[in-house]
Amino acid sequence: MNTVFKGIVAGLIATVVLSILMVMKKMMGMLPEMDIIKMLAGMMGGTAMIGCIMHFMVGAGYGVALRLFHSSLPGGSAIGKGVTLGVIGWLVMMVMLMPMMGAGFFGLSFGMMAPIATLILHVIFGAVLGGVYKMLAGGTEHLHHAD
Repeated sequence: MNTVFKGIVAGLIATVVLSILMVMKKMMGMLPEMDIIKMLAGMMGGTAMIGCIMHFMVGAGYGVALRLFHSSLPGGSAIGKGVTLGVIGWLVMMVMLMPMMGAGFFGLSFGMMAPIATLILHVIFGAVLGGVYKMLAGGTEHLHHAD
């Protein structure tokens, strides 16, 4: 299995974990109106299925980004580099995507808890992404070798 494919698999697995956490967050009544799948679908003018597909495509893209930029990401370990990538993604989401989806800068139309909750979810996503990629790459910290 080449390293780009390993990145895609790691991204998809991390997205599954993130999705489970998002469902749990909603079930606990935390920011139930902040439904990223629904927001993505609305942004694309499609159904919830389109939003779900986009959600997983973005997750896979994070895995490819981890593979491609591993050597230049700060964070030390694969998990640290995954967390760094997750935080970068969170920042992009907060300053670009949230306003585009009508949720305002940092998603503040949902309240102060929105940026905090999404940051926690992105950190967990990044840690899972880096950990799974490291495991798939054979546990080495030198994940940027040629395919």
